[in-house]
Amino acid sequence: MNAILSDRTRLVMFALAALMIATRYRHFGGAAALPDASLAVFLLGGFYVRRVAGFVLLLALASLIDHAAVRWGGVSDWCVTPAYAFLLPAYGAAWLAGVWAVRGYSPDARGALRVLAAFVAGTAAWFALSNAGFYWFSGYFGDMGAIDYASRVLRYLPGYAATAGVYVLAAALLHAAGFAQGRGPRRA
Repeated sequence: MNAILSDRTRLVMFALAALMIATRYRHFGGAAALPDASLAVFLLGGFYVRRVAGFVLLLALASLIDHAAVRWGGVSDWCVTPAYAFLLPAYGAAWLAGVWAVRGYSPDARGALRVLAAFVAGTAAWFALSNAGFYWFSGYFGDMGAIDYASRVLRYLPGYAATAGVYVLAAALLHAAGFAQGRGPRRA
């Protein structure tokens, strides 16, 4: 009987889960905390894991971390509104960008451009979906127009992209080191 996830995939999932557990409770980091790696985790999960089971497990973990952070960690519940459901399509878009990046991937400049394009598209889609959902369904912005809201939140996009970019770059360096040792990506 085939396992749902291979041993290699379980190892990748463990690393991604550990990264999310270590960083998710603080979106922007701080003196003693790394910035939230969740966006990068879903981008990388799509690239390395690809299977829906991996997506579901990481999404459940993100929800559990958020619940624990609000319930016991002293984190504000301001973001926990009906809009929270929009994290499903937002992280799904990031995951699918990773899946798209690995299709036809090659360890050369063309492959790097494909990954970069997927990173940009996945980050933009994640940002647009999560923020549109928050605007429409949080209940906080009834008096604010969509254009005004978008102009106010757009200033956060570079920070999210840079943070995710650092994590993805670190993974890319580890990935390149694996190729140098003859261990490239395999179908999970």
